[in-house]
Amino acid sequence: MKLFLDTADLDEIREVARWRILDGVTTNPTHVSKTGLSPQKLYPEICAICQGPVSLETVSLDAAGIVEEGRQLAKIAENVVVKVPVMKEGLIAVKQLATEGIRTNVTLNFSPLQAMLAAKCGAAYISPFVGRLDAAGHYGMDLVRQIKTIYDNYEYPTEIIVAAVRHPVHVVEAAMAGAQICTMSFDVMNQLYDHPLTDLGAEMFLEDWKKVPQDEASSS
Repeated sequence: MKLFLDTADLDEIREVARWRILDGVTTNPTHVSKTGLSPQKLYPEICAICQGPVSLETVSLDAAGIVEEGRQLAKIAENVVVKVPVMKEGLIAVKQLATEGIRTNVTLNFSPLQAMLAAKCGAAYISPFVGRLDAAGHYGMDLVRQIKTIYDNYEYPTEIIVAAVRHPVHVVEAAMAGAQICTMSFDVMNQLYDHPLTDLGAEMFLEDWKKVPQDEASSS
């Protein structure tokens, strides 16, 4: 499964890139607003750090406006993916952008029918928001499984990006459901490495190593 970082923070992106596990980046207007940087300065930097797909979101509400934004965003770098909300005007724009060879990530997905429509319109990616569904009293991962079944049934090439991930268990469940991608915050990605037994084992081994005699000649 590919791992995307959900952020616009350049330091976070650089750090995860250093870990050699970064497959892509997803951003949104909220993330961008926290950086204090203009999109004109920020977006090229992100695309230069991350060699994989970088989702940059449109803010227009009409199809013509979304298409024009998408064209401009796509000019920033070859790895740009245009992020579009799943609504009628958005999917009209997705269809047009697809005919122009511009990849799209359809976001704010909360139902399997929305995901099916996005795939029919040629979306490269669909982003079901599992954490927000959980918070509303639903089981968000059920949506991922439904989308996976529909896409497999009709051989849609649209890839599933499990989004609004709140903890490592979401990542495990996304992988078990067969989602191609999971996008998450820096904190959640950092937690993927953690297990208390790993820490205890490493500490024990290091303490025991201190008891091992060292040959003075070989260490000099």
